[in-house]
Amino acid sequence: MDKARDTAVRILHEVHEKGAYANVALAREFRRTDLSDMDRRFVTELVYGAVKAGDTLDWILRRYVTRPLKKIEPMVRDILRLGLYQIFYLDKVPASAACNTAVELAKKYSNIGTSKFVNAVLRTAVREPDKAQFPSGKGHGVEELALQSMHPFWLVKRWVKEFGFHGAKDLCLFNNGEAPLSVRTNTRKTSRKELLKALADAGCEARESDWTPEGVIIEKHGALDNLLPLQQGLCQVQDESSMLVAHVVDPQPGEFIIDCCSAPGGKTTHMAALMQDKGRIVAGDIYEHKLARIEENAQRLGLAIIETDLLDAREVGEEYLAMADRVLVDAPCSGLGVLRRKPDARWNKTAEEIDALPALQLEILTSAAKAVKAGGVLVYSTCTIEPQENQEVVKAFLAENPEFTLEKTGAFLPGKKRDEQMIQLYPQVDGTDGFFIARMRRK
Repeated sequence: MDKARDTAVRILHEVHEKGAYANVALAREFRRTDLSDMDRRFVTELVYGAVKAGDTLDWILRRYVTRPLKKIEPMVRDILRLGLYQIFYLDKVPASAACNTAVELAKKYSNIGTSKFVNAVLRTAVREPDKAQFPSGKGHGVEELALQSMHPFWLVKRWVKEFGFHGAKDLCLFNNGEAPLSVRTNTRKTSRKELLKALADAGCEARESDWTPEGVIIEKHGALDNLLPLQQGLCQVQDESSMLVAHVVDPQPGEFIIDCCSAPGGKTTHMAALMQDKGRIVAGDIYEHKLARIEENAQRLGLAIIETDLLDAREVGEEYLAMADRVLVDAPCSGLGVLRRKPDARWNKTAEEIDALPALQLEILTSAAKAVKAGGVLVYSTCTIEPQENQEVVKAFLAENPEFTLEKTGAFLPGKKRDEQMIQLYPQVDGTDGFFIARMRRK
């Protein structure tokens, strides 16, 4: 049995049938399965690729089977998906290897009859690839783009309306690119220059981020569990655009800060470092296990001023009425700005979810605002590119809360300033994760 493909199909099954996150399932499987570095890379490519391809793979599969996909055994469905992904998307994998290993997997997880069915489907796909040619020509532009770029049709249609066809295409292509690992220097323990040296000594290839003075992009690395500078608390995994938020909050030593939706604590620990670990930060979340992660990160980074609070963000204002110098609301959102980093996320979103989120976001922001002192700062951020979750929420909040004024958020960026009241980063324009930040002050 091919151990790499066997591992990959088990992870796919967890993602598709048990709702597991691909990255979490992958990491868990790697910890309990003895694989070579080469096999680990292959499994990662298979899992992320097949998960990212999602409905496009199912569209291809329907060209070669007559029965409805839901009537195929779930594990066999995933074996077929894995086989088709290799046949259509991995040039370096021989078609014979993709077919033969799929047959062996079908024997292991089903029976001889099923293995013959799998063999017939995949061999036909190899012989007749034109059956899976995507629709093209007039009237099929959005459908073709959705299938080619492996994105949901409804989402591509939405983006074409928002950004135009070429803008939507650029965004989809960006989402399909490989996301580098970005980390933030823990300035309480080291400098960026010293961190780069420590990473080089650990066998990594890394460079400075252009976005923040603490940011580092690691372009080559081994398993994160074994990355010494990370384990020693010299850095924290955090996206580049996410690192901008703490700078916009601009917390000062000795202040009282509230981070309403703080897990896993990237922005919380960043603010603590900017405050030189002097003052007080309350990090709130509604899940105890997420609060535990914040505490673990704070301890690893050597930060003492963070205290966690099991708290619904919609109740922050009542709990801490007019007490905080600055409040950060990194709101729950659709996450459409970070699809590059989460291959399974694009298939788990719905238009209905996006339509429902602004009401919750406004409710959280309104409550959090009550915790801000007179003269204090309120920052709202999300990792999405949807105007109704971003600019429209802020405008609705300001209309209902005239005691707050919008400041020029772009003036608080750590590097090159931007002449913008609200910051919206777009992946296809800025080359980073999509992110939104707005800074307001209470009169």
